[in-house]
Amino acid sequence: MPGSSSFLIVANRLPVDRVGEDMWRRSPGGLVTAIAPVLQRREGAWIGWHGAPDEQLDPFDHDGMHLIPVPLSEREVELYYEGFSNATLWPLYHDVVATPVYSRVLWDAYRLVNQRFAEAAAEVAAPDAVVWVQDYQLQLVPAMLRKLRPDLRIGFFLHIPFPPGELFQQLPWRRELLEGLLGADLVGFQRPGGASNFIRLCRKTLGLQYQKHEIYVEDRVVRAEAFPISVDFSELDSLVREPHIIARAAEIRQELGDPEQVLLGVDRLDYTKGIGQRLKAFGELLAEGSIKPGEAVFVQIATPSRERVEEYMRLRDSIELQVGRINGEQGDLGQQPVQYMHQSYGRDELAALYLAADVMVVTPLRDGMNLVAKEYVSCRHDLRGALVLSEFAGAADEMKQAFMVNPYDIDGLKRTMLSAMRATPHDLSRRMRSLRRRVSTYDVDHWAKTFLAALEA
Repeated sequence: MPGSSSFLIVANRLPVDRVGEDMWRRSPGGLVTAIAPVLQRREGAWIGWHGAPDEQLDPFDHDGMHLIPVPLSEREVELYYEGFSNATLWPLYHDVVATPVYSRVLWDAYRLVNQRFAEAAAEVAAPDAVVWVQDYQLQLVPAMLRKLRPDLRIGFFLHIPFPPGELFQQLPWRRELLEGLLGADLVGFQRPGGASNFIRLCRKTLGLQYQKHEIYVEDRVVRAEAFPISVDFSELDSLVREPHIIARAAEIRQELGDPEQVLLGVDRLDYTKGIGQRLKAFGELLAEGSIKPGEAVFVQIATPSRERVEEYMRLRDSIELQVGRINGEQGDLGQQPVQYMHQSYGRDELAALYLAADVMVVTPLRDGMNLVAKEYVSCRHDLRGALVLSEFAGAADEMKQAFMVNPYDIDGLKRTMLSAMRATPHDLSRRMRSLRRRVSTYDVDHWAKTFLAALEA
């Protein structure tokens, strides 16, 4: 029998982290920040894994959201999540920055877990409900869910890049993934190029006809379009005006030794984020004397991520070695030019860091969007601060007034970082005013409303 939820979010993870036996707090991160307010307003339900393997939990309510846990075994976490999702799809979709693993065992686990998510959604969705499936871990769910519940209105949004055909065609299960996504009525991407890649692949691989954004699938029409995600501009803008955040930002600069320039990187520890490239550029600027000792400090926050995946373990070792080498060769007693933090930070501390930073360095090798760039801009109501942004981030399509850079070009990255550090107050304020206008107009609320209006039209 159909359930009672007229609006459903289906994502790999629930939007909460456990902090005690029966205590939860809202998770950090772009997906939760973007979608939680929509769910609260619509009084819907969120289906996802709660983060602990081999544990069954009953549905529960938290922070105005009804949460429905989907169980995963330790083996499924290894094969479906760490395996097919993050050792196969993640590197493939990010320009094969690392080599994808193609394994039938991983694929079987991915298919099995996707079926479980689809069945959970089919059970709780009310007749004619709207179901919004999120991201690359659940690309088979739309078709599986449509088979179980053809009455539903199904949307899918991919938060990471969608690769060109030359790369996607490597995947042995390319047909199955395309057919899985085509179970949705609307498939959303971060950038127009991702939507175009998908539409062309449906024509080439499945032989389907299309016109502009519409793909013809038997008796249905599937739309594929770009809906660039954003942040809650108003919340961040208000937060950094709080006296305790302003005081903490000043304290951070003091703790760093009051340098002329504070450069900041905030990323998950991931090989797609270009952390090594920016550290290399900064280290060379110090070594060649372009930056004087004590003039600048680079603060790199690297949030722990997928720590059991071998590629990520190697990356952590490499970054820590690089930081140690720069500090060993360029630092003075009691003064380290690179401050590296391998830990998570709360929203208040991140806001204070954004306010303290003169130059925000966002240099992914490939990124679906990168909300850190938009968060930084949202926090700079003082119209100071410079954003150095990779042209390979989805945010580059919108944030034209950033200091654009190709992160593979170390010399170009060095020049751009120096330009950002030496820019005049007038230039910085002109750029930041334009960037803030864009982010405030096209905020997360605009993203969600635009997607759901297109889905429900």
